[in-house]
Amino acid sequence: MTKEIINLTKQVSSEFDFDYRVMLAFIEVETGGKGFDPITGKIMIQFEPAWFRKKAPYAPSGKWNLNKVEVQSKEWPAFNDAFAKDPDAAMESTSIGLGQVMGFHYKRLGFATVGEMWDHAKESLENQIWQIAKFIDTDRNLKQAIINKDWFTIAKIYNGSGFMEIARKYGREPYNISMKKAYEKYSSN
Repeated sequence: MTKEIINLTKQVSSEFDFDYRVMLAFIEVETGGKGFDPITGKIMIQFEPAWFRKKAPYAPSGKWNLNKVEVQSKEWPAFNDAFAKDPDAAMESTSIGLGQVMGFHYKRLGFATVGEMWDHAKESLENQIWQIAKFIDTDRNLKQAIINKDWFTIAKIYNGSGFMEIARKYGREPYNISMKKAYEKYSSN
């Protein structure tokens, strides 16, 4: 994690009265500390075809349903294809930035449109960290799980109830374990 991200996370976390180490754990687990793709400079995204299918059921198939999870060079063409079919549905169906907050949460974060949320996140790492904090701040159950260091509940709320199944599918460590390890790492520094 870069010193800039650590310092920005401490700053934003203090505004929300959060444990910055939890915020760093989210950032590490979600994007490995990258808010922007080091190759292209574009904001980090993960386009979710299943969500796009729900948001734009009329959209014909195309590149949007062929993306490869976590490979930015595949995510962007899939997103761009979906965007050409329905811009708002595409942005709502994509998680963005350091915390990979889904676009459909734009109202919850206080934005009038999903495009405003995206524009805000594209401006800076600080704004991306703010979006993570605002997402947490607007969920009483998530805030309580964080206070209790209940990593299973944190994972279930932040990453969805199917997080264990996703871990098995992709041969990954479950989200709750990764979050706990990342938190412990930042707690020992």
